[in-house]
Amino acid sequence: MAADWQMLETDESGLSVPYRLYPGKTGSRSPPLVLYLAGTGFQPAPDMSRRSDAAQCFADAGAVVVEADYASLSGNLFPKALEYAFRAFMAISARRKAFAGAKSRFVVAGHESGGNLAASVALKARDYRPGELAGQVLLSPMVDASMATSSFLGADAGMQNRWADGWSRYLGPACSYQHPYATPCLCSRMAGVAPALVVTSEDDPLRDETLGYIDRLTAADVAVRRKVFAAEQDWTSLYRGETGLWRQELCEELSQFLAGLQG
Repeated sequence: MAADWQMLETDESGLSVPYRLYPGKTGSRSPPLVLYLAGTGFQPAPDMSRRSDAAQCFADAGAVVVEADYASLSGNLFPKALEYAFRAFMAISARRKAFAGAKSRFVVAGHESGGNLAASVALKARDYRPGELAGQVLLSPMVDASMATSSFLGADAGMQNRWADGWSRYLGPACSYQHPYATPCLCSRMAGVAPALVVTSEDDPLRDETLGYIDRLTAADVAVRRKVFAAEQDWTSLYRGETGLWRQELCEELSQFLAGLQG
């Protein structure tokens, strides 16, 4: 484990989740607090050594960011990965004052497979911890296991195979794809989840399922802010763990979204 990872004890049983901190660039006594879940493609041995530039954008936008490693201990399997993510959510919320401030707005965020889990945490928080989550930020979330959208089928074979392998691993042989916490696009009840900022790009292989999820949230009267980057802004560089021309604009979107949250 990289030196900047620490262990967060999540309950009285002693179960812990690795986390690392991105201090926010703010003078506020109660800055927004973000639980960030990185994109791993639901691969069996993801590289968690690289710090996330998207997570750093939240910090640059004034938030305190806690990135939780849901993948290493769960094997990227459902429901274990979600259990670790949700335990991190509860533990961080309980320590809100220690991480940021007692009145800090709490947000869950994630990219790709981490976006899947962020959406699922938001759904589960609505069901089991109502009112605790102020917002959700979904960056090209993997929410549709059918992998049949036009944008997905237009991706290169390497990306298609990576996501197909990841979905197969995550869902396993037990038809977990039918569970709304596993594939959020199948959830029949979207009303009441936290307000969302959802981001994709014109050339994103996950564009169509991301836009479809926006439509589902909007139809359920969930407040949604959407951002679709132009192809030339190289949003898809995030899949390679790289930055791009999208960075400054994403920081501005995050700053405006966080500033508009209530509670």
